[in-house]
Amino acid sequence: MAPRSDAPVFDSFWMGGYEGADHVNASGLPLDMARASGHLERMDEDHAAAAAAGLRTVRETIGWRLAEPSRGHFDFGRVVATAQSARRHGLQVLWSLMHNGTPPDLSLFDDALVERFAAFAGAAARVLRTLHDRPPVYTLVNEIGFVAWAVSSTNRFHPYQGDPLRRGDSTEASGYAVKCRLVRAVLAGMAAVKAVDPRARFLHVEPVIHVVAPPGRTELVTMAEQIRAYQWQVWDLLSGRLEPALGGHPGALDLIGVKHHPAGQWEVLTERRLAWRLDDPRRCPLASLLAEVWRRYHRPLIVAETGHFGSDRAEWLDEVAAEALRARAEGVPLKGVCLYPLVDHPDWDQPGRWLHAGLWDVDPAAHLRRRLSSDCAAMLAHWQQRMSEPSALLVEAGALERPAVSRLEHTGAGER
Repeated sequence: MAPRSDAPVFDSFWMGGYEGADHVNASGLPLDMARASGHLERMDEDHAAAAAAGLRTVRETIGWRLAEPSRGHFDFGRVVATAQSARRHGLQVLWSLMHNGTPPDLSLFDDALVERFAAFAGAAARVLRTLHDRPPVYTLVNEIGFVAWAVSSTNRFHPYQGDPLRRGDSTEASGYAVKCRLVRAVLAGMAAVKAVDPRARFLHVEPVIHVVAPPGRTELVTMAEQIRAYQWQVWDLLSGRLEPALGGHPGALDLIGVKHHPAGQWEVLTERRLAWRLDDPRRCPLASLLAEVWRRYHRPLIVAETGHFGSDRAEWLDEVAAEALRARAEGVPLKGVCLYPLVDHPDWDQPGRWLHAGLWDVDPAAHLRRRLSSDCAAMLAHWQQRMSEPSALLVEAGALERPAVSRLEHTGAGER
C-alpha cells in the first residue's frame, strides 16, 4: 500500500451523512433508506442545503444490495448521479460501499462473500475514479462489528435468526466469525480498489462503547470489561494485531471513524442503557473514548456518526462538540464530526414511523419536504464559529497556508 500523505483529507471539520441502509429488515422488507427519506428525489436540494450550512464533506452510501441486483451485474447509475450532484455543489463525498445489505444470493456466513465483495469494490472504484479530482475516501463496510453482532445474535436482519428463542438482544457475543469474514472481505476490497485507484483512502467506521456491571454485581465486572473490549476487535483484525493470518497489517488501518450515540453505553446482562439525559455518572465521556482510540492506534480519526432524536438533538450536539473540543485540546488529532443522519428518515422496522433526527426534519405528508430544525441549526452555527479548520481543498489549491495548529490555538490543540 502506498505511503499515506500528511495532506488534509477532509474538506470540512463539520460534516453530514445521509442514511443509506439497504438490508432486508426483520419483516422481510427490502430497505432503501436513501429513497425512503427522499434523498434520491431531493438530492440537489439536500446537497445545496449542506453546502449552505458549511458542511462541505458528506457521507453517501452506494449500497451493495442495490448496486449488484444480480451476480456480476452492477448498476452504478445513482452513484454517478450522486457524485455529479456533489461536485456541482462543491461537496466532498465519503463513500460507504456496504451498509448492511448484501446481494440476495449471498450469505454473511459464506466465504464466497469475500471474492464477490472485492469484485464489487473494484467495479465501484473504476466508476468513481474519474469523478474525483483528489483522493477518494471509502468506507468499504460500514460498522462491521454491528453487522456481525446483528446477524449472529439478533433477528434484526432477514433471513438471519441469531436469536431463535426470541429472548431479546444480548451483547454477550460479538459475532466474531462474521467479523473475521467481513474483515477479509474489506482487506480484499482495499486491494481491489487500490489496483484501480492508488490514491484511495480508507475510513473504517465502528462504534465506540462503554459497558459496566449493574450496581452491586461485582461478579459481572469481568464480563463487562470483556464485552467492552469487543469494540477493538475489527480495528485489531484490520491492523493485524489479532488473527494476523487473515492478512491484516498496520497500513490497512488508514483513517478511523467512530460512531457515538446516547445508547452506546449500557449495563451487562440487563442491557439497560446508561441514561444520558439523567447524567448517569457511570457514563464515559466522548473525549475519553476518543483518547482511548488514539492511544491504541495512533491514526487520525473523525466522529463519523453522531446524533440524537427529537427535542434533544441540539443539546446532544452541544455535548458532542464540547467533548470534541476537549479531545483536541488533549492532543487527539480529531479531524471532523459528522452529523448523521443529516436528514430525517423512517425507522428500519416501522417504515411509517419517522425518527425526527438530523438537521432537517421531513414531512411525509408534504412530498417529503425538508424543515430545518432551528435549535439544532443554531447550535451547529455556534460550534462552527468556535471549532473548524482549513479545508483540504483550499490547502491543496494553495489558497492559504496550512497553519501549524488549528484555529483552536487558544486550547493548545496541535495538529499531528
